[in-house]
Amino acid sequence: MPLRKPNIRTVIAFVHDLAAAAAAWWLAYSFRFNFEIPSPYLASLQEILPWTVMLHAAAFMWFGLYRGLWHYASLPDLRRILIAVLASAAAVPLALFMLQMHTGVPRTVLLLAPILLLFIMGGSRLAYRLWKEHRLYGQKKLESNLVLVLGAGDAAVGLVKELARSVQWQVVGLLDDDPAKLGLMLHGFKVLGRINELPVVAKELGVAHAIIAMTSTVSDRRKSHRSQLDRRRAGRLIRDRRRALQMCAAAGVKALIVPSYDDLISGKITVSQIRTVEPEDLLGRDPVILDNDGLHDLLTGKTILITGAGGSIGSELCRQIARFGPGRLVLFELNEFALYSVEQEFLAKFPEIPMAFTIGDIKNQARLAQVFSQYRPAVVFHAAAYKHVPLMEQENAWQAILNNVFGTYVLARTALAYGVEKFVLISTDKAVNPTNVMGASKRLAEMVCQALQPIISSFGDQAGNTGPTAKIQKPGFVMVRFGNVLGSAGSVIPKFREQIEKGGPITVTHSEITRYFMSIPEAAQLVLQAGLMGGKNGGGEIFVLDMGEPVKIADLARDLIRLSGLSEDEIQIVYNGLRPGEKLYEELLADDENTLPTPHPKLRIAQSRQVDKKWLENLLAWLYAHPVLSDEEVKRDLTKWVPEYSNRGRCNDSHDSPVSYLDCR
Repeated sequence: MPLRKPNIRTVIAFVHDLAAAAAAWWLAYSFRFNFEIPSPYLASLQEILPWTVMLHAAAFMWFGLYRGLWHYASLPDLRRILIAVLASAAAVPLALFMLQMHTGVPRTVLLLAPILLLFIMGGSRLAYRLWKEHRLYGQKKLESNLVLVLGAGDAAVGLVKELARSVQWQVVGLLDDDPAKLGLMLHGFKVLGRINELPVVAKELGVAHAIIAMTSTVSDRRKSHRSQLDRRRAGRLIRDRRRALQMCAAAGVKALIVPSYDDLISGKITVSQIRTVEPEDLLGRDPVILDNDGLHDLLTGKTILITGAGGSIGSELCRQIARFGPGRLVLFELNEFALYSVEQEFLAKFPEIPMAFTIGDIKNQARLAQVFSQYRPAVVFHAAAYKHVPLMEQENAWQAILNNVFGTYVLARTALAYGVEKFVLISTDKAVNPTNVMGASKRLAEMVCQALQPIISSFGDQAGNTGPTAKIQKPGFVMVRFGNVLGSAGSVIPKFREQIEKGGPITVTHSEITRYFMSIPEAAQLVLQAGLMGGKNGGGEIFVLDMGEPVKIADLARDLIRLSGLSEDEIQIVYNGLRPGEKLYEELLADDENTLPTPHPKLRIAQSRQVDKKWLENLLAWLYAHPVLSDEEVKRDLTKWVPEYSNRGRCNDSHDSPVSYLDCR
């Protein structure tokens, strides 16, 4: 292999190795004759030395010994040295035999010289690296941050190796609850005690930071379906992380966390990836495994339209779709500022993807027709909706119906008219046994898509009125139902953080209120996966995402307090009662629904009550008959269209006692 363009470091390294080769042969002769080399053998050494050094030089250059820096000498560098030395060790006797110079060379020297050369070359490189790191980092380590590592498993192994080379961090020890690990050394760092001893250890050592090195194992993540054992492990991981976070708060140290186990073992981890703990880290969610080949078929090179593109889910869908190289992204949004924000982000992040940023209302069929006729989208992701439960429950119930139900109908009919291949509706777990207008409106939106699925012809005109038209292509309608996403505009996280910044208190509606949570990227990825899988067998499927275990909102509030470095003594939690239409718990399936498995471990198909064309015609007649309805009129009529809404009653509307929770189960 040719030598790279030489520089002063390369020349010095090359000269060093030539000197090392000469020294190795001289030492081999010296050891063979106890440092009293006889004159004939000394003459033989002087005769063969130029030839052996040249052979070693050729091997060194051929095997690329000068492509790296000594400062970063590592196992691959030592491996190249070993191969080069072994190759030259085989070539030297052959060359000496051909030159008829082998008679004065003892066989012991032929064995000793390569061994000595290997030690000299490898040892000098490692010695230089140790000296350089000590010289560069020794003084800076005095000013680096002292840190304790919580956990002494596989994640901690990769972490402490990285931190040992870090200027920013200095590991003083590890804490782990495994009795067998107490007192042991891990890459030169001692396991000092158990995690509950963090306050004492941190005070003694003057530590202000702790890194939580607890991740789930890679074997769990590769299983196609999560078993009960997997769920118990995930639950234990959440508990361990929460307890570690609690200990950090009690010790007054800042909690940090490492990347995933997969990143650690693949070598992707860097010190810069160590970050503060986020609420998502306490969910114990496994990463989403996507069918990338299938998604390329669905998205690559095609025009994709996303409604509600300025919202949390809509904008994340755009980010995820952009990874698959769509032919064009059409971002449809009613809120001008939200659309402007995503426009600025996407033009900077994805300049190579053609995009259209369109303002419009999904209830405006003329505007939709204009956009669809201009861009001809192949796939539509419908994320636009009114989602805030209390806001839609009072004063705005009819607007929730018009936007979430009629708007979905108008958009879906436009998609039918323009030959869209697939239509994906973003639904919610609040559509299951709804006790509020928002949830009932989303269930109606699901039913509208179900009713539209069989329709191939004889649908309404552009205004949405009934009338014959030509036959059109039938798209696949897919509904995706999931719970809350952390960090979205309407989630409790931004509200809790704002309350913490103001010094508290944090307001929670009920001590027992629970919700399902997932991160925004995970939700968007699963929506894409469901969109790929749905519509292949007639369409109309309702996909239910695996939301994991429900989380108490009060526990989430406590986590955020600890993540802020505060305690519940400093930030109080106040319970102010359930809001109108709010349930203590959410469900992913209605009372009369079951699920079927899918090839993806995080997606199941709900077997829900079906509706027909006649039902849809009656629903449209109700929508067209009333320009506006009061909140009470909407709630009264919803009992007709969503029977499970009436069966649940309004027991959670006005009180927050545990009795209401039991009555609603």
